[in-house]
Amino acid sequence: MELRRRQLSNGETKDVPPRQKKAVPSSFLKMRPKKVIITLSILFFFYIALSFNSEPLRFGSSMIDRLASSLNLHKQQYVVIIDAGSTGSRVLAFTFHNSILNNDLVLDSELFAEVKPGLSSFADDPQAGVETLRTLLDKAKAVIPESAWAHTPVSMKATAGLRLLPRAKADNIIQECRKFFSQSGFFTTKNSVSIMEGVDEGIFAWFTVNFLTGRLSSYKNDNTAAVLDLGGGSTQITYALDEEDLKVLDKHYYTINAFNRNMTLYTYSYLGMGLMAARKGVLTGFGHHQEDKDQAPKVQEAQEAQEAQEVLVRSECVNPIVSAKWSYAGVNYLVKGPVNGTHKKVKGWNGAVTEEDRPVVRVNECIKVVKNYIDTIDEKPVGLAKHNIYAVSYYYDRATEAGLIDPFTGGVITLQSFHKKLVEICNYPNTDQPFMCLDMTFIYVLLHDAFGLDHTTKLNLYKKYNGHELSWSLGAAFSLLDSDL
Repeated sequence: MELRRRQLSNGETKDVPPRQKKAVPSSFLKMRPKKVIITLSILFFFYIALSFNSEPLRFGSSMIDRLASSLNLHKQQYVVIIDAGSTGSRVLAFTFHNSILNNDLVLDSELFAEVKPGLSSFADDPQAGVETLRTLLDKAKAVIPESAWAHTPVSMKATAGLRLLPRAKADNIIQECRKFFSQSGFFTTKNSVSIMEGVDEGIFAWFTVNFLTGRLSSYKNDNTAAVLDLGGGSTQITYALDEEDLKVLDKHYYTINAFNRNMTLYTYSYLGMGLMAARKGVLTGFGHHQEDKDQAPKVQEAQEAQEAQEVLVRSECVNPIVSAKWSYAGVNYLVKGPVNGTHKKVKGWNGAVTEEDRPVVRVNECIKVVKNYIDTIDEKPVGLAKHNIYAVSYYYDRATEAGLIDPFTGGVITLQSFHKKLVEICNYPNTDQPFMCLDMTFIYVLLHDAFGLDHTTKLNLYKKYNGHELSWSLGAAFSLLDSDL
């Protein structure tokens, strides 16, 4: 199952773990011949009887697979993926087996754990950054038998956090990580630690969502969903193309092979359009509040911020009463709302009209500021609205914090309901969440203006599906176990 772009994989070293040759499990050999014949006959009968319809076939195959597991006919395989993101590092330790029917990889279980901050925060002390990974690797070792470590591939893929660092500093972190993983006891190659390209990040996330939601298998690869992945430093958009889309597009599409079926995907990664990178860009660049007539308060604040080694910024997207500290990419910011803020009567969270004026964010002005930043995007997707859309990572996080969806089950909302909620949030002076108005506005403008989604568009917002994380890591694990890579 070749998930990576073909043009990227041609020159890569195809190192594979020193796995044992596939053989019939000893427990199967110990079975009496009569039991073996009966078992195989039952399996064959179910497979033939159900093979004329993909839906019953998938259900029947699952039943047969569980039966095979109970007979110890499966050999488990393990993969450890380290997601070195811009805001934190995560470990996902996956357990798989190959289906007895078609040899497809089947996901059994996964371990998930994370630490903060991300490796990019240790640009000047790479060794300290590596130490944050030790705890994650210990957790993976706790769920994988020690006898399997030498045959278990481990891969660390850094994302936009390291892509945004100066090359020399990023390389220093990568080198320290390579030393660490080479002594981990797991199987490593020279490609085990790398800075992942945004395109691969998008394709892997697309695979994860469509595999877990049952849209990808040997039996079915149609009606796949589009996946929008909003990270801290970048955002990716990936979806399958039809013939009509291919007539319009002339770049940013790739052919992949998933479960022995070729598919053409559009994928694009917007570096600098992750939620944290965009917040920094809006606050310090296009979003920096313009000079006003009353300079005295700003002069005093600037002096105080300088003494505290902080960068003072003011923004239309921050409530006038807010004064919040925020750190990003090693820089400390003191963030405040505009000096001449706005007050108005607004409805409270319970729907009642307040008696006194509240300090509020001027939503229309904030949208203008964010649009100025978003307008730097020159690549617009074609045909996205035709797809069922899953929005993951920070899309889910902010929707949860805003109360739009249940944090445990996730849910489906419209872009209109998202916009309505952002207006409510911008009208509420919440000092506990000083950047919610800015973040929600950025997400809305990104989806509506940059990606061309209208207010009726439905967004599937989930963190997990059937207990599994909706992240690019699962797609990377599948790719790593692919015998062709």
